[in-house]
Amino acid sequence: MREKQGREPSGCVKRTLLLEFWIISMKVSPYMIRKGLLYLKHFGVKRFWYKLMERMEPEEVPYGPWYEQYRPTGQELERQRETRWSAPLVFSILVPAWHSEPETFRAMIRSVKAQTYPYWELCIANATPEDEGMRRVLEEEVREAEDGRIRVIELPENLGIAGNTNAALEAARGDFVALLDHDDLLSPAALYQLARHLEKHPGTDMVYTDEDKISADGQEHSCPHLKPDFNEDLLRSNNYICHFLAVKRTLALEAGGFRADYDGAQDYDFIFRCSEKAGRVGHVPEILYHWRTSPASTADNPLSKQYAYEAGRRAIEDHLKRLGVPGQVTSRKDPGFYQVSYPVQKEELISIIIPNKDEAETLRRCLDSIHRLSTYRKVEILVVENHSTQPETFDYYRQIDGKDGIRVLYWEDDGRGFNYPALNNFGVKEAKGEVLLFLNNDTEVITPDWLEQMLGICQRPEVGAVGARLYYPDNTVQHAGVVIGIGGEGGVAGSMCVGMKREYEGYMHRAALLQDMSAVTAACLMMRRSVYEQVGGLDEQLAVAFNDIDLCLKVRQAGYLVVYDPYAELYHHESKTRGAEDNKEKIRRFQSEIELMRSRWTQILREGDPYYNKNLSRSKWNYSLRDKEHMA
Repeated sequence: MREKQGREPSGCVKRTLLLEFWIISMKVSPYMIRKGLLYLKHFGVKRFWYKLMERMEPEEVPYGPWYEQYRPTGQELERQRETRWSAPLVFSILVPAWHSEPETFRAMIRSVKAQTYPYWELCIANATPEDEGMRRVLEEEVREAEDGRIRVIELPENLGIAGNTNAALEAARGDFVALLDHDDLLSPAALYQLARHLEKHPGTDMVYTDEDKISADGQEHSCPHLKPDFNEDLLRSNNYICHFLAVKRTLALEAGGFRADYDGAQDYDFIFRCSEKAGRVGHVPEILYHWRTSPASTADNPLSKQYAYEAGRRAIEDHLKRLGVPGQVTSRKDPGFYQVSYPVQKEELISIIIPNKDEAETLRRCLDSIHRLSTYRKVEILVVENHSTQPETFDYYRQIDGKDGIRVLYWEDDGRGFNYPALNNFGVKEAKGEVLLFLNNDTEVITPDWLEQMLGICQRPEVGAVGARLYYPDNTVQHAGVVIGIGGEGGVAGSMCVGMKREYEGYMHRAALLQDMSAVTAACLMMRRSVYEQVGGLDEQLAVAFNDIDLCLKVRQAGYLVVYDPYAELYHHESKTRGAEDNKEKIRRFQSEIELMRSRWTQILREGDPYYNKNLSRSKWNYSLRDKEHMA
């Protein structure tokens, strides 16, 4: 026994200890234990541990009570029923059914019958007409409806989920078709909210809603998925649109309906083909769909349908091919999530612009990491000197100036003092490259291919700016994209997932997925020179704060995407040379910059960031729920 003391526990013992800890600390049900065992088996101890620690973070606003307050009251539902519609749209709800459990099947039908919006038809493609339980439910529910809005298409054989859904689509007569699984539930306000959105936004060809999960017994709501408005790069990373989706029927038919080659990911493939042709894709930020969990469902057991994830990967590949966009699609470790790598189309000179004042060792670390780690070599580095006073700084300048593609530029400030935009605009004028990379002197490269990662995205013509994932030296997140209108500096903007452990991926994996956002930080920001000049560069009125946010919003206003790239990773030692807002002059300047942003970007600050969600907190940076009392 004594010989065994101090030995590393075996893999089996580690797994047992982890599970015991999980069960005791979270009071886990037998069903969740089975899920945990599956995850542990497929992904190993390390990933299980990270997932466990992330899940154990307490909900700042627990979803169950929040949802009870959130759901529409009986009075509100009655008001919706009394609405008079001048030109009502008809929704055809498509349900492919095959050996459905009778009572959950009945609950699905009754959730449609309970809609406050009356202009709908329910098209059920029944691929098991011999199933007595389903037959009984259908006979009872259709008889009870008595208005012809429930239509049953009996299929002689199971055509697969795509074929069964196509049968329902062919029978549909409505203006829009909407997709509903045979065991899921709609909120009674679902169609009303879609109709309202389409009435307010004519020309919308597709519209989707937020969703949550509901337990098998229909009693417990969990896992709210609060989505951004249409986000093509996020869609290429994960089918975040999913449920509840309605598509103009003519568009659904023009797109070719559902393809059996993508069974398991047929909706993902369908969404891509429809969105490519849609004039406008709308989003209703309301939880209107309840995805029922079961041991065989991908809603609660993502390992149950591995073939579906390969079909999803192929759906992304085909989408890129149809658009003529080169890109390599790989599956991430978590099922249903993907990475698209965009190759460099042309080796262009990248001008890396780094403002600097003193802090020679900080600058040295930054430059050394660029030269030591970067695999992309066609770069020039412009160090923009900003009135340093320390002799060792100038000694270091003499060592590096003119070597390894480095030039030291000396900026004259006209007596204005520190002005980050002016420093960078000066650097741009001296830059030779057609691609600009704005980089803080207190950054340090982590991923060798960071420049290729960002450049491949930046060369896409629809992209105007690209930002990286940044960490503090303690390996917690400093930047995972920026949301407009949340807490922090004057409520103008804030970086997401600040302080989260590097190993974690955050809400719906958002910190770890390539996606479009309203802004990214200029601590590491890449742009094409042509876009920078088109939008007027950095605004020198915003001397210290928000100049990068303003730049990104101008890029968005000009019609370009701003992309957050989590695969380009750097450390950020957080503004060592900027200084604190610690005197009256700095505080006045900061307040004036806040007011400038509020006056210039009134609409987005009032309406909310389209890449965020109105139901998420405006005072936290972790995608937590927004307190109901603050949602007016």
